[in-house]
Amino acid sequence: MSKLFVRFAKDESGATAIEYALIAGLMATALIAIFGALNTDLTNAFSSIGDSMQPQ
Repeated sequence: MSKLFVRFAKDESGATAIEYALIAGLMATALIAIFGALNTDLTNAFSSIGDSMQPQ
């Protein structure tokens, strides 16, 4: 039983997965904040591109 506990305590694969999940969550939060702040500028830019691609 003690060998099982020692092996479990040394296993770090779960900690690595949690670290990657935290990093992904922070990146997603940052991207959402950036896109939210630039919403008007992005909308205007894509509207301008779309208007220039319309056949005349």
